[in-house]
Amino acid sequence: MTHFLDIHTTPPEALRGIIDDAINVKKSRTGRPKGALDDDQPLKDHMVALIFEKPSTRTRVSFDVGVRQMGGQTMVLSGADMQLGHGETIADTARVLSRYVDLIMIRTFEEATLLEMAEYASVPVINGLTNRSHPCQIMADVMTFEEHNGPIKGKKVVWSGDGNNVFASFAHAAKQFDFDLTFTGPETLDPEPALQGLYTVERNPEVAVRDADLVVTDTWVSMHDPQSARERRHNQLRGYQVNEALMNRAKDDALFMHCLPAHREDEATSAVMDGPNSVIFDEAENRLHAQKAIMRYCLGK
Repeated sequence: MTHFLDIHTTPPEALRGIIDDAINVKKSRTGRPKGALDDDQPLKDHMVALIFEKPSTRTRVSFDVGVRQMGGQTMVLSGADMQLGHGETIADTARVLSRYVDLIMIRTFEEATLLEMAEYASVPVINGLTNRSHPCQIMADVMTFEEHNGPIKGKKVVWSGDGNNVFASFAHAAKQFDFDLTFTGPETLDPEPALQGLYTVERNPEVAVRDADLVVTDTWVSMHDPQSARERRHNQLRGYQVNEALMNRAKDDALFMHCLPAHREDEATSAVMDGPNSVIFDEAENRLHAQKAIMRYCLGK
């Protein structure tokens, strides 16, 4: 069974194959009318379950479109629809879904939910996001970087802000793709201890971004955070905003990324997000292509 649960649990050669396949898939569609199907239909007669305990825009649309472009069909399920892990165990849900569908993508809160789903499913499971990681996003980010600036191996990537789940997947990717990763953010929002050794720390963002090939940030607050937490995070992170002055300290051709949705003028300014170094919308588009390659990998296609 070939799952895609995390970057650090997927062999480097498989990750490289996924990136290369994603780039080829994207190129093969260049110039086609919107809505045109791929010549090969690797998911023809396949049903894919898309489970969302957490709401989503990019993950839902990109997976749904990707499955359809490859000839398959989707069944979108919310946590409320399924009462996942409440009325029925996750293990039993996995066993039942495996009798109906060919592939499961789950976007959930707890990593344990993802792991239990994968343990008991008899079809491949893909991690669409958990509170601990977001591997599909970082595969799209690596793809985007390499489209613009060539191989990411040996490059300097700087993360400014909160050491959250997206950063965790960047840390996993730093080892698997062999690039240097620097974290700049307040000590109170450091990444989880298990990631130590995969990145370096520089508290001063102006020092951190020197010679950076890529500067990345993410939203400071989650939609689930109470107002008090939002205010506290803003106070802690205000000095780590990615603005023009900060980007000017990186390399001239340094790229800027944000996985979106963004709170403009908080974690990054509009001048940066809409500026010449920003690739945020290429990054968003590449979720589609990277995830198509991930699904093909999981199904041996």
